[in-house]
Amino acid sequence: MTPASTELARLRALKPGLHVHDDPALNAEPPIALLGEAITPAEAFFVRNNGDVPVVGREDDWVLTIDGEVERPARWTLDALRARFETVTLTAVLECAGNGRSQFSPATDGLPWRLGAVGCARWTGVRLADVLAEAGVRPGAVYAGHHSPDRLIADPSRPALSRGLPIAKALAPETLVAFAMNGEPLGRLHGGPLRIVAPGFPGSAWQKWLDRVELRPCEHDGEKMGGTNYRLPTAPVAPGEPFDPSRFAVITDMPVKSLITTPLEGFTVTCGETLTVAGFGWSGAIPLAGVRVSGDGGVSWQDAELAEGEGPFAWWRFSADLVVERAGSMSVLAQARDVKGHVQPLEIVWNPRGYCNNQVHRVAGTAREG
Repeated sequence: MTPASTELARLRALKPGLHVHDDPALNAEPPIALLGEAITPAEAFFVRNNGDVPVVGREDDWVLTIDGEVERPARWTLDALRARFETVTLTAVLECAGNGRSQFSPATDGLPWRLGAVGCARWTGVRLADVLAEAGVRPGAVYAGHHSPDRLIADPSRPALSRGLPIAKALAPETLVAFAMNGEPLGRLHGGPLRIVAPGFPGSAWQKWLDRVELRPCEHDGEKMGGTNYRLPTAPVAPGEPFDPSRFAVITDMPVKSLITTPLEGFTVTCGETLTVAGFGWSGAIPLAGVRVSGDGGVSWQDAELAEGEGPFAWWRFSADLVVERAGSMSVLAQARDVKGHVQPLEIVWNPRGYCNNQVHRVAGTAREG
């Protein structure tokens, strides 16, 4: 078997319910039916790669290098990280910036993700801020650049991805160098033995297989940091309209969003019965305020009950009971809002790379006569 086919077989064994995208890199997502739990199990968690899945060897041999704009460059083994720094666990949503890209019309470049490139997990590790403080952050550091051993499949001489974080986010207390997920050692498909956890930021900033953090005196210019990669236009761009890549800004906050996990697409319900609509709402850096649902395609709305999740970066479960009054086709919607008044749009907001689709989630079904 080739390395690629071996990795595919491994993924199918570990994550049998996922849809594997037709792409040279290994990319897969679960159907919504597998996303009904407050903590997404590893077997249901999506997998995103820009290049190969590197062979990482023994965990005991893994070394994390800290260099660049620091006073004391350092090298840390996993055991040394655990021994020197406080271990913390936080719950956070990880979402690919391209989640929902298949809904854009006209289509954009990039993987046609459905709605499954998202999950919520408990991440355990050490604070990146503690590791950087030990090295001594120089005043000129403005960005953290992250490095990994994965390589582009088409050109193995080049990194597959080398993105980073503004220094304020790198030093934020929620940003981790993680070595565990849901209480288990971080699996290789999810970036083990070490990865960045950057709650609120898109998945591209959560560097997998982390082996070096380089503090930079400028915005990091690693692989897929430039051009329109993981960037949004600073002003609206219509389909077919020429655009200037210099007028795109790095995505540093994922938008408010919701996902209906019940009922599922194609549901049936009997007139006069109550239909429970439930799922999860989440946001980036701005706290979630609430979710409302509609059973008539958005003509009327009802506030859902919101159960607090495991911290500000987790997704929160919402639930509402709708009385089904008319037979025929139904369109159930969920719309989340954050505390600053940002609301999921009813229609998709198009952009050239198909990022940050947070239009309301619609689920179609049928109400039949009782």
